[in-house]
Formats: sequence, C-alpha cells, structure tokens
Amino acid sequence: MANMIEEIFQQLPSPFTGEELFDHLTDSVFFIKNTRGEYLVVNETLVQRSGVRGKQDVLGRTADQLHDAPLGQRYVEQDRQVIETGRPLLSQLELHLYPSGIVGWCMTTKLPMKDRNGNVIGLVGISQDLKLPDYETEEYAHVAEALKYAEDNLSQPPSVEQLASIAMMSRYQLDRRMRQIFGISTGQWLMKARIDTAQNLLIGTDMSIASIGLEAGYADQSAFTRQFRRATGLTPREYRAVRKRT
Repeated sequence: MANMIEEIFQQLPSPFTGEELFDHLTDSVFFIKNTRGEYLVVNETLVQRSGVRGKQDVLGRTADQLHDAPLGQRYVEQDRQVIETGRPLLSQLELHLYPSGIVGWCMTTKLPMKDRNGNVIGLVGISQDLKLPDYETEEYAHVAEALKYAEDNLSQPPSVEQLASIAMMSRYQLDRRMRQIFGISTGQWLMKARIDTAQNLLIGTDMSIASIGLEAGYADQSAFTRQFRRATGLTPREYRAVRKRT
C-alpha cells in the first residue's frame, strides 16, 4: 500500500498539500507551518478571517505578525510547544477572535510533521468551527431540559452528574449524546457556557471582572482568569480591551 501511495505522489507536478481541498471548507481554518512557525500553506478561510486581501499577505508570516498581541503570541507559543516536543495538540476547544471581527468556538488540532529520521520539520493544523444544533431538533430535545437548567444556574453551575440525572441518563449516556449532538463532552459544554456568559458580560456591560466571574460560576477570580485564558488565550481584562478595539 505504501508503494502504491508513493507511486501516485511521484507523478504529481508539485507536492500534495491538500490546499485546494481545504479551500472549499468554509467552516475550517487549515495551515502548514515550518519550524519557525511561518505559514507555508493556508486555505481561503484563514485568509478571509484574517482580514487580508489574499494568501500572499499570510505566507511567510508568523501568527504574531498576522494577529495583534496578545492573541498572536498565544498561537506562536502553541506552535512552539508542538514543534519543540513533537507532541500533537488534539481537539482543543478554543474561542477564536480573528482580526476580521469574527468570534467563534472551534476545535483545534495541530500535528508535528517529521522527516524520515523522525525530526520535526514543521506542523500541520486545522481549526474547525463548532457546530451547534437547532434547538428544535428531536435529538436535542433529549438533553434540552438539562442544558436549560444549566444555563439558568451558571452562577452556581451544576455538576455533570446533576445534569445526567435531570436528563434521566447515566453520565456515560449523557456524554455520548452530547458528543453526538455537539461534538464535545458535557464538561466541555459547561465550560463553554460559562465562558460565553463571561465574554458577553465583558463586552456588553461595565461590570467588574470579579462580578462577571461570579455570574459565570467562579467564586475565585484567579480561577476565573485561568479558565478564561485557557479558552481564549486572553485574560478577561485583555479580552475586553481587544473586543472594544474591533
């Protein structure tokens, strides 16, 4: 099989990168980078969300040259970790804020690219938009009551076990259904709901960071800041400042 694949690729006029295929996926950002973190291959979705005219404005640049601080630096550090350790970043749930003003949740995966000797020579990555279901779908109705309860009680967020009980399922059954509907676990959905609440309050009110943390279910402001930064790459204060500039 390996020989058959090599035989096909040897007949191509240029190396196959998948670029043309990923250009047609409007819900996914795709890229290949070298060990310096410079973009070598990108798809049209990344170009559009970066607010530039074309691929020529992206290629050869690093994330911190394409995105304003501190967001760009976050992506650079993420790339460096994959390149230096050789370990992949798998299905990380993240809230992305693009220079074009687009904000949305996505699942990011970055894989190291290695040569024949096992040395890391770059990375390939994809960030796919998180698909949220229609509230009226039959499948969603099975867990809607539990999720509505969670949304109404985020200041004192229920546990996954509580939500499973409300949904009249075991934790395993609820997790499996959540992955079928949302593509994420119940715990990830809870985190997302709390961060969504926090970001809406950060850009829509003048409430203090501590008060917003309480509304999102964080009694400890430092815990709120850690979780928010893990999801967005920014502290709540930095996020508020960045969104006010867009």
